Amino acid sequence: MPILTVDMQAGTLTAWRKRAGDAIKRGEIIAEVETDKGLIDVEVFTTGVIESILVQAGETVPTGTVLAIIREEAGAPVSVTPSTPVQPVPVTPPTARPAPAPPRLVAEVTGRVRISPLAKKVAAELGVDPASVRGTGPGGAVTREDIERAAATRPQAPARPAEAPDRQARMRQLIGAAMARSKREIPHYYLGTTIDMSQAMTWLTEENLKRPVPERLLAGVLLIKATALALREVPELNAVWRGTEAAPSPAIHIGVAISLRGGGLVAPALHDADRRSLGDLMTGLRDLVRRARSGGLRSSELSDPTITVTSLGEQGVETVFGIIYPPQVAIVGFGKVVERPWVVEGRIEARPVLAATLSADHRVSDGHRGGLFLAAVDRLLQEPERL
Repeated sequence: MPILTVDMQAGTLTAWRKRAGDAIKRGEIIAEVETDKGLIDVEVFTTGVIESILVQAGETVPTGTVLAIIREEAGAPVSVTPSTPVQPVPVTPPTARPAPAPPRLVAEVTGRVRISPLAKKVAAELGVDPASVRGTGPGGAVTREDIERAAATRPQAPARPAEAPDRQARMRQLIGAAMARSKREIPHYYLGTTIDMSQAMTWLTEENLKRPVPERLLAGVLLIKATALALREVPELNAVWRGTEAAPSPAIHIGVAISLRGGGLVAPALHDADRRSLGDLMTGLRDLVRRARSGGLRSSELSDPTITVTSLGEQGVETVFGIIYPPQVAIVGFGKVVERPWVVEGRIEARPVLAATLSADHRVSDGHRGGLFLAAVDRLLQEPERL
């Protein structure tokens, strides 16, 4: 059971996508887990064959519990080391153990509607009546994708499920606990600067005129890419805290803070953000936001971020100083692009400007290095065509 949030102690395995005996490849989705952040797709990080399933759908187990045994292609069993001490999952001896039940792909019929358990759950969360949805699954079954498509095309906002207040209250408690821990354990320091965005905004306008409407870029993508490239120059900010020291990450995975419907937030990763084009990052960001709000994030997207970017510009906020999300060691904040007086060669002009901030762990870096990072972000945004 993966650890998907800072204070996550247990998770509920809601469904298996594979069964014992199935061949699997690295990166495939093999199971779904329910947490206070919603339904999360669990990836596999090896290629081989599922030898046995130890935790059945519907069971709630502590993080670190072994869910299944995978035999690698070479034939050697995978060694499993739980991330935290947990009670072993009781396993029936092979002679008395029944064959594992196949996954319930379409296990329920509501009236005359065939619908999978996952699709039914998503329908309840999004307030969609399955009877009104045309199924595209096997035998006309309604799938999760059908439910999400119906919710996206519905003119009115999704009805809030009855259990949403409890879930949102629980999520708020977890966020509060994580942030209290962060402020208690991490010696924060804070820096801020104001960036002239005239070059970036002019380039963005001209670039979008060349692109079809669905492929146009948002200013936020420029900020993400500039952050990722600046981390190459100040790599100590791209790290996670392990026990008593920081472990620098060789890859730059930018966590993007996304607000959820009804309250709460998640910060899933845009992987390898420094190596992706602006167009690819825009596509990835749109997909990440859609899946974060409708269900379907991958486990690696929640566990892999090496730094987080947060922006409240859409809400009109001009400056935001974030709280570091453990085990990361820094968070970058961006406000709203606003027009302000700006001195250019002795003249006062109206320029679009942006407040950029850094909250960082003083055990890992200092104000000098943090200042170099913000200066790098500023410099990169003055040459947007090179992002």
